[in-house]
Amino acid sequence: MFKLLLGADALMTLTFILRFNRLPPQAPLFYSRFWGEDQLSDTWLIFILPIFLNLLFFINDYIFKKFYSDNELIKNIFYYLNLFLILGFSFIFIKIVFLVS
Repeated sequence: MFKLLLGADALMTLTFILRFNRLPPQAPLFYSRFWGEDQLSDTWLIFILPIFLNLLFFINDYIFKKFYSDNELIKNIFYYLNLFLILGFSFIFIKIVFLVS
């Protein structure tokens, strides 16, 4: 699972580097706010998504190893939760980059 996380991080970084020339100075990141300038933030703030992804992955991994390492059901739940986090955050990051560039 750790290799998948590293691959997702590499894919997000590569996507950002390849599209960097076409990115505007501000990108819509805060979709919960009203439409318009309230949603805009600096382009570099898009790296909040990979930071949260890595943080949540390692918190889940720590909780699993600390409390539930012998439970097979919880192991599967954490596995699929981490898989969902990796795929979901990667897809959202790539979609935002491709939409604004």
